[in-house]
Amino acid sequence: MPITKDKLRADVQGVIEAPEGVLKITTIRTKFNLLIPKGKRETAERVLNVFEKSCPVAQTLKGAINMENTWEITEE
Repeated sequence: MPITKDKLRADVQGVIEAPEGVLKITTIRTKFNLLIPKGKRETAERVLNVFEKSCPVAQTLKGAINMENTWEITEE
């Protein structure tokens, strides 16, 4: 089953602070909500645990912004 927009939702929150007197985004928190086929939880968790290594955005921001990712998986 392909992942479509009704199967994947991401809620994203940016934390803005002024650690050196200038406002900047210091943390991005993302909560992924996935609807997956029954029996695919192990595969989904494995992918979620390594996706950041292959994500161009995460790799670009690595070291500059703290990334916090969580997920909720529902099997259908």
